[in-house]
Parts: sequence; C-alpha cells; structure tokens
Amino acid sequence: MAKIVVTHQRDKCIGCNYCVELAPDNWRMSKKDGKSVLLNSVDKKGFHTTYIKPEEEEANRLAAKACPVNIIQVRS
Repeated sequence: MAKIVVTHQRDKCIGCNYCVELAPDNWRMSKKDGKSVLLNSVDKKGFHTTYIKPEEEEANRLAAKACPVNIIQVRS
C-alpha cells in the first residue's frame, strides 16, 4: 500500500480555516497565531509533513484544492 504524504508550508498560511473545515481529523487552528496546524507533523525547514490514512486522502486533497495560497500538497 502506498503511503500518503501531506506537506504544509505553515509560514505562508493566512488562516482561512478551509483545511480545518474539510479535513478536521488532520488539521487545527492555532490559538497563538491563527494559522493552521497539520497534526502529527514534523517541521523540516518550514515544511510540515505527515503521513495520513487512505480514508483521509480525499478530504486532504479537497483541503489542498481549497487553500487560497496553495501551500498544502498531498502525494501518494
């Protein structure tokens, strides 16, 4: 089974909340700065990355498509 990877450039986030609305199992909004947080992710040079379950892929693809600043990527 192929791994599904989600990557998020958090520094460029504008806090629109689409990712949280579309994929609430993988995203939260930070109370500190109002930007989205990719849950269980590892930060490497500004790119926050995590693996997701196959059943979460579609919701995260919708979140990536809805993101107005295009900072979410979903790869399988």
